[in-house]
Amino acid sequence: MSGEEPNQTENAVIDRDGLDVLIGLVVGDGYRVIGPKVADGAIILGEIDSVRALPAGWTDEQSGGRYRLVPGPNQALFGHTVGPYSWKRYLNPPEQTVWRGRRTDDGGFTIESGKAPATPYAFLGVRACDLHAIARQDKVFGLDPADHDRPEIHTDTGYAARRAAALIIALNCGRAGGTCFCASMNTGPRVEPTLSYDLALTELIGDGRHDFLVEANGPRGHALLARLPSRPVEVADAKAAEAAIARAAAGMGREMIPDVAALLRRNLDSRHWDEVGQRCLTCTNCTMVCPTCFCSTVEDTTSLDGGEAERTRKWDSCFSLDFTYIHGGSQRREARSRYRQWMTHKLSSWHDQFGASGCTGCGRCITWCPVGIDLTAEARAIRDKETQR
Repeated sequence: MSGEEPNQTENAVIDRDGLDVLIGLVVGDGYRVIGPKVADGAIILGEIDSVRALPAGWTDEQSGGRYRLVPGPNQALFGHTVGPYSWKRYLNPPEQTVWRGRRTDDGGFTIESGKAPATPYAFLGVRACDLHAIARQDKVFGLDPADHDRPEIHTDTGYAARRAAALIIALNCGRAGGTCFCASMNTGPRVEPTLSYDLALTELIGDGRHDFLVEANGPRGHALLARLPSRPVEVADAKAAEAAIARAAAGMGREMIPDVAALLRRNLDSRHWDEVGQRCLTCTNCTMVCPTCFCSTVEDTTSLDGGEAERTRKWDSCFSLDFTYIHGGSQRREARSRYRQWMTHKLSSWHDQFGASGCTGCGRCITWCPVGIDLTAEARAIRDKETQR
């Protein structure tokens, strides 16, 4: 960022033009801004360079196995909820080159690292559930400071470099979607200052206004806020922001039952796994859209003349038949066992590994499941069957 001394203003109000200035400043500082945009009938994440690229006036309708992009009631820029993309595709890309090897003329060989310099991204519109998801991935990839003294923890240096280079402009939700349940997971809709971000926006629209309450968090955020055309926050602004967040909290489309981790541990042999296994297509959609899933595989390729070889790491899924393949075949052949593995890991055993749930309540897995399987409903069904025994 600029070398100017930041003031210590923790919040301020900017208008729509001020948001455009913010994007321009960040681009000028060398960042590639990634934010929501309309493409292929959905609101996805992609590179933007001005407010004009944002999905003004669009919102979404989501339910189990259903997503529709529809005109909104106003020209809100962030009137939608989360779409099929998550920020992990930029921090933990779907495909990464691990190394390349090449034979030399003298009969030897050379090995080159596939790691490229980290692209400085600025993420615009990161919601609380996705901020928590980034924190979960930080833990998975060895960035949690609490783990630095543990010799068994390996830090993924590529992820660490991309994470350090990222500027995060978060967003307090003013609307919940049909499959959202972050409130019951304590991961939203408010962006808490204990999370890792630089600025947080709350969109204030209606009654002839279109403003954003901006909160700074950390040195980069304060420095950036000091460069924006803004005015002080008034009582009416703060009340409007609180009302927007409260509206989102009250409008959740789903709710996770309490104590789900212990429930699943007690019910590994529940007959309900057979029922959900009959519906599950093992298509991997839920894991591909999930912002915390991190499973991967490696592929080795060699040129036809044997002169070059390359190893690539790619996203994988515990729903793939080959994921647990060892000598003798796959260890999870049936859909029931693969769904059980995913759900119990996500909601239960993740606590044992990483100290928190692997689910942040974003609802993507419900929306993008072709048959509309809803993990909040499955948890309730398992509880109900337990009480009937």
